[in-house]
Amino acid sequence: MSFEQVKRDWTELGAQDPLWAVHVATDKRGGRWDVDDFLDLGARDVAKARKWLADLGLPTEWARVLDFGCGAGRLSQALAEHADEVVGVDVSEPMLETARALDRTDGRCEFVLNEVPDLHVFTSNSFDLVYSELVLQHLPAKAIKGYLAEFVRVLRPGGVAVLQCTTRPLWTLKGTIWRVAPYRLVRLGQKHVLGYPAPMRMTALSPARVRSVVGAHGAEVVAAVSTDEPETHWQSTRYVIRKGGAA
Repeated sequence: MSFEQVKRDWTELGAQDPLWAVHVATDKRGGRWDVDDFLDLGARDVAKARKWLADLGLPTEWARVLDFGCGAGRLSQALAEHADEVVGVDVSEPMLETARALDRTDGRCEFVLNEVPDLHVFTSNSFDLVYSELVLQHLPAKAIKGYLAEFVRVLRPGGVAVLQCTTRPLWTLKGTIWRVAPYRLVRLGQKHVLGYPAPMRMTALSPARVRSVVGAHGAEVVAAVSTDEPETHWQSTRYVIRKGGAA
C-alpha cells in the first residue's frame, strides 16, 4: 500500500461520505451524521486531551495548533476554542471542502491541502501543539514514521504533540482477520463485502517504535495510555510527546 493509494482512497471517501469516513458508525453511513453531534464528538475528545495535559502540568491553551489529518474539521473547531489559530491539514480536498463548509470559528481555522508524505509546507518551530486522532493508523508504516519526525520538527521548543496510533489488532473475529489475512484480501472485503466507498487500511505501530522515532529527533514521550477498543477491533495507544528545549 503506497501513500499515493492512501491519498486516492481518502479523496474518494471524502467525496462520498466524509463524516462517516472520519468517524465510522454503522447507523451513520450515507450522510446520516447530524452535524452538531459530529462536532460534539470533537469537543469531547479535545476536552479529554486537555484534562490529560493539565494533569501532566502542560499547557491547555495555545497560540498556533496543527490538526494533522483534520478531515471534516471536528477536532479543528474544538481546538479553536482554546487557540488563537488552528491549521487543519489533510490529503483529501473533498474532506477540506466539507471542513470549510462546516466551520463555525469565525476565521480561527485554516484548512490546508497537503498531498505529500511530509510537512515541508510548514516552517520548523512554528506550532505550539500538534494534534492527531484516528489518522496515523490509516497510513503505511514508513509514512507514519516520517510524519512523527515532521511533527517534532514543526513544534516549537517545549511544544507538545497529542497523538493516537493503533498498536495491535484484538483477538476478535475481525481483529484476527487483520492479524492473518493479506491486506489485499482485507481491501477487497472492505470494498465489495462491506461496501466501503474506498478501503481503509490499518497499521500497527508499537509504543517502543514511537519512542524511538521521536527520541531520535529531539522529543520524548512523557505519557502513553493503551486502550482496547472492541468497536474497532484494535488496541490504540495515545501519546503526549514533548519537544526538547525551553518553551
